[in-house]
Amino acid sequence: MLPHALAAGELTLAYQPVIDSVTRETVGAEALLRWKNNELGDVGPAEFIPIAEKTGFLKNIGDWALLRACVQVARWRRIIAPRLVVSVNVSAVQFDDSLLRHITTCLERTGLEASALQLEITESMPMPDTAASVSTAQALSDLGVKLAIDDFGTGYASLSYLKRFRLHNLKIDRLFVADLPRSHDSIAITRALIDMAHALDMTVTAEGVETADQATALWALGCDLLQGYLFGRATSPTEFTHLLAQNRARPAH
Repeated sequence: MLPHALAAGELTLAYQPVIDSVTRETVGAEALLRWKNNELGDVGPAEFIPIAEKTGFLKNIGDWALLRACVQVARWRRIIAPRLVVSVNVSAVQFDDSLLRHITTCLERTGLEASALQLEITESMPMPDTAASVSTAQALSDLGVKLAIDDFGTGYASLSYLKRFRLHNLKIDRLFVADLPRSHDSIAITRALIDMAHALDMTVTAEGVETADQATALWALGCDLLQGYLFGRATSPTEFTHLLAQNRARPAH
């Protein structure tokens, strides 16, 4: 059923806003896969992505998602948000030479600047510790594409990732954000992650921000970017366009 989802037009991308912690402006969008099947209804990524990985279909889905996200954000940058950055999740199974070729093609076809694209390395499978994967990461970075490590500290990602790959952004998992600001341990861990990332010239994004108190605490700790339901759920391109329009119309601080 999943292999036919692309051809049937059942897969779409939704976009969740990423917010500057200081200005509270929408500066980025994470592209998130959605699958709506006539028989199964709405199927969550947590259900179908592992299946796609095991069946070898994830590469097809991933290539489609990368192109669609580049097309959409290139349009937004032209008409309404010239500095918007799009983040797209990339699994370890996609991380090879063909990924570099496909991204180069996407950028050429859409006219999107490489610096406007960020690849988030997901943790459903460990990144292969091979010279080829490191070489691909280096080539993408040289091209100008940003690399981020998603859900840091909760899965396969470890400090070794920071040493092996040239990363630009560290995304703090919602697990560490949920208990802010009341948990001393969460504050200490979050501060340590932010300080470490900044020492490595990386920016930091906090995921799962749901309350104003969490946002304030993260800003005080020096977190650069915020993402979560407090600022908006993943929405359709049309709804996200409205959000960007509201963002542009908001008076400057």
